[in-house]
Amino acid sequence: MPTAVDKNTDVLVEKDDLVNIAILSAAAIGIGVYLIATTVLIAKDGVLYIEQARRFSSDTMGVIQADPPFGYPFLIFIAHRFASLFTDCSSVYGWIYPAQSVSLLCRLLSLVPLYFIGKLLVGAGRSFWAVLILVVLPYPARIGSDVLRDWPHIFFLAAGFWAILYAVEKGKSWTFGLAGLSSGFGYIIRPECVQLAGYGIVWLVYCLLRPAKPMGRGRTVQAVVLLLLGFLIPVVPYAKAKGALLPPKVRTLINSFSFGDRSNESKQGNPCGRDQLPQKYAAGPVRSCVDALYNIHKDIGESLMWIFALPWLIGIFHWFRAPHTNKGKFLMSVFIAANIVLLLLRSTHFDKAMSKRYVLPLIAFTIFYIPAGLEIISHKISRKRQGNLFYVLLMIGLSICMPKLLRPIGIDKDGYKKAAKWLNENAREDAMIAVPDLRISLYAERKGLIYAQKIPETAKYAVSIAENEDEMPDFGKTARKRYSVWVDGRKNRGEKLVIYGML
Repeated sequence: MPTAVDKNTDVLVEKDDLVNIAILSAAAIGIGVYLIATTVLIAKDGVLYIEQARRFSSDTMGVIQADPPFGYPFLIFIAHRFASLFTDCSSVYGWIYPAQSVSLLCRLLSLVPLYFIGKLLVGAGRSFWAVLILVVLPYPARIGSDVLRDWPHIFFLAAGFWAILYAVEKGKSWTFGLAGLSSGFGYIIRPECVQLAGYGIVWLVYCLLRPAKPMGRGRTVQAVVLLLLGFLIPVVPYAKAKGALLPPKVRTLINSFSFGDRSNESKQGNPCGRDQLPQKYAAGPVRSCVDALYNIHKDIGESLMWIFALPWLIGIFHWFRAPHTNKGKFLMSVFIAANIVLLLLRSTHFDKAMSKRYVLPLIAFTIFYIPAGLEIISHKISRKRQGNLFYVLLMIGLSICMPKLLRPIGIDKDGYKKAAKWLNENAREDAMIAVPDLRISLYAERKGLIYAQKIPETAKYAVSIAENEDEMPDFGKTARKRYSVWVDGRKNRGEKLVIYGML
């Protein structure tokens, strides 16, 4: 039965830790390889990352200067080059499989710092069970085998947070330099990783202001220098090559807070004026925040399969109200508050229908409190057989995850894959395909473009999403039906993909 926090020790890795990490890695590898092997269709964002990776050797500066940041496409490019040493990677799968492997590798690497974060916060026993739950949760697992940058981002975020937490718990200063490097390299994958540098600065300023300085004034100043230097080493060259330090969304956010002072300019058509605000702000900031909080709550619950949501809440409440002196409480409080603010800003200013994957960092860093919540629930139910009931509840939760975990990635869009196969077999290699989703042209290994209403003259084929066979879109040019398939593979249900030949 997992119990209290491990005793404070200077030993970084113990024998039991190696065993626990080996078990967790084996489980993650088995699940990850299965999901890659059974993938039907990659995520929509994966097309952009693969296209950036393809362009990296021919247009390096163009990819570096583009958005999103080039870190993840660069990792795909390196993985593709490595795979090319052993096999022919000229087909589209020669890019898809290396991209998925990068995500899986980063997921595996993330388990190590996450485990040690949990060990410092709640003890090795609870940390093991918590990370095992994270490994088996369907949505995080599927992201870790898809062409998405979330787990590479979490790896650098977890490695840097572990370095800060280790420095705080053990009184070390040099690990702040490692945290800075993690923050800087993570920034090149997702700019949100800059939060690591913020956590370090907050803690070090807190140390300087306290009467009894935990690290001493000299070592605290040294830690600040190492943290900033580590962050700037990768970020300064990137910002210089890109021509801007702040990402576009941050610049947009800064501009949005100045609307009240620029009302006169907005009347003259200024692009930053209030008349450019999305329609979703019409309800006001309070309503937007309430809607965003509801969506965040829903995304967290679905990601935890709801079965672990109650233990998660109970565990967090119990840990934060417990009268212990663990310094990690301060850092975790800052982390949770900062990430909720980031999610609110994203939902209210950029993406009202926010993807569930944006709550993954919050889940990954608070997963450690689920075992504590299960312990409390089992204790309330049965005081006599608390240990056995803990494992019963844990196994029930893991069992509920399995059916969705084993469901192939993209199975609900298998019609896209079939349409792509038809185009690959019937369209000329130089044919331009107008598509509603670029994954179709990617798998067809043809040049594709997204169309709105009118099909470009250069398109030889067009793919339309229809609700029934008789629906005929107005392409603005003569077209003939060539092939149709149900999107979800079930007849008379859902939507249908129809391929038209342009005449």
